[in-house]
Amino acid sequence: MEPMKTMKRREAISNSNLLLLIAAVIFVLMYGIAILCYPRSFFQYQTFFDLFSLNAALIIITLGETIVMIGGGIDISIGAVTGLVTMCCAVYLESGNGSIEGSILLALGIGIAFGLMQGFLIAYLEIQPFIITLAGMFLANGLLTTIHKDPLNVTMPHFVRLRDTVIVIPWLGTMNRLGNFIPLEVKPGAIVVVVLIIVLSVFLHWSRFGRNLYAVGGNSQSALMLGINVKRTKFISFVLCGLLSGIAGFVFIMTTGAGNVGNASGFEMKAIAGSIIGGTMLTGGVGNLIGSPIGALTLLTINELIRAAGINSNFQAIASGLLLCLFIVLQSSVLWLRRTGGFKLKGT
Repeated sequence: MEPMKTMKRREAISNSNLLLLIAAVIFVLMYGIAILCYPRSFFQYQTFFDLFSLNAALIIITLGETIVMIGGGIDISIGAVTGLVTMCCAVYLESGNGSIEGSILLALGIGIAFGLMQGFLIAYLEIQPFIITLAGMFLANGLLTTIHKDPLNVTMPHFVRLRDTVIVIPWLGTMNRLGNFIPLEVKPGAIVVVVLIIVLSVFLHWSRFGRNLYAVGGNSQSALMLGINVKRTKFISFVLCGLLSGIAGFVFIMTTGAGNVGNASGFEMKAIAGSIIGGTMLTGGVGNLIGSPIGALTLLTINELIRAAGINSNFQAIASGLLLCLFIVLQSSVLWLRRTGGFKLKGT
């Protein structure tokens, strides 16, 4: 029994690494094409790091979606929860009694509350994740419009200073048209993204929970026979996803400085697409957290390319859909070839 468990774990990790490698190659090719087509826009450090800084919230919820999908689930409420957190923080900060520390706790509390509620219903009452998280999305959207219908700019001085904070890296930068050197500026949200990627990647690959999550996503019945607490593993995955949605909500308002009904609208679909492009299988058991930001950045690069070319914005959705279909077919083909012995990685 133990050798079989080890073999399945190694196969899942090998599949994850293979799909991660494919995602990384695709991203490098896409960004290389962007540089060749529009060198003035893309051949700059600032442009590349702005993809992280301005889209930090999306990358964070993509991490949460990846964790849930590795465990064989899905969460389509993350965008609405992120938007709700953003609006709640804006209202709290503008109430006159708000503080940055309090808004952080509020964001984490809302995210964890949704994670606990949905995780319990999915893991312990065994209700389909799609149904529960769909209900969670409607609930979060309803609460969002009830709390405040109009856009709300946060004018609290301490928060404005936090919003305007940038980390300057003087040894990186670009020359402007006047020949002046402009150092690289990074928003705090990008630092949060990097820290979360490192911490969560280590946690998933070196903890018992991480190993259990891959096993549950690969085959929950086999995981149960191996003595893994399947329900607890699924429950924790949704709690982590909720927690990351809360963090994403605060990072979002820290970046934009405002709460809006349209905040994080559509983020759930972009997060799912980013996870798949990054090498996470919808069927579960295969995925890599490092691939999540790569998948999200691939989508963002395509959107920026379309915008730079002056093409109608509707083509962004078309291009994203085509890329998503391509990756699903590519993933299925690669794993089919591995099962049939078409090619094997060393060590499998």
